Amino acid sequence: MKNLIFANSDFAPTRRQVLGLGMVLAGAAAINVVPGFQLLASAQAAVPPAAQKIADHFSSVKSMSGEFVQFGPKGEQTGGKFFLERPGKIRFNYDGSSNFRVISDGKSVVILNKKLKTSDLYPLSKTPLKLLLDDRIDLSGNRVKSVKEEDDLTTIQLSDKSVFGNARITMMFDPKSYELRQWTITDAQGKDTTVMIFNVKEGVRFAPDTFAIDYTANRELNTKTR
Repeated sequence: MKNLIFANSDFAPTRRQVLGLGMVLAGAAAINVVPGFQLLASAQAAVPPAAQKIADHFSSVKSMSGEFVQFGPKGEQTGGKFFLERPGKIRFNYDGSSNFRVISDGKSVVILNKKLKTSDLYPLSKTPLKLLLDDRIDLSGNRVKSVKEEDDLTTIQLSDKSVFGNARITMMFDPKSYELRQWTITDAQGKDTTVMIFNVKEGVRFAPDTFAIDYTANRELNTKTR
């Protein structure tokens, strides 16, 4: 990751990369299982204790904010700030003149590019963000495919075709604090998007309009572009 070249600050991620970012704070990906991972053989297999402890900790964090750096499949790099509040709310403010925003208000997710004057709206329930933003992180249904515990890192691989399609997600956590450090998403074409988060603060409060979506503006903008 250190060898990646800084891209233009106006880089705007694709919709796939943005929704992948959201898988996030539900996860990252690898097509092949890394040697040393603990494989879960069946749908009936119990969730590993390490994975459950991490999920319980992350579920207990009701609000948080911080900064992120995102690396695209071709080495392009961008960053910004994120804000999260359970249940259902999150916001990503990307750096750069595109004024790119991703906002969930608990019901819908909007992907907004003010520079290009595009605004795409999705039901929260149809995006991976829902798993991340629920009051409880659900690891049931054989979603956990592998867990690797090391002295300085705990890595969890998730897969769920009903939510992630053919992508697989691998999250990396601090084994002592259970804090999320980074995730990588590998899509169906084998392309990676990696996100690192830092300067994270928990238990923060936000202005009432932090997670607001302007539905009227969204309708007007999409009506004009048809």
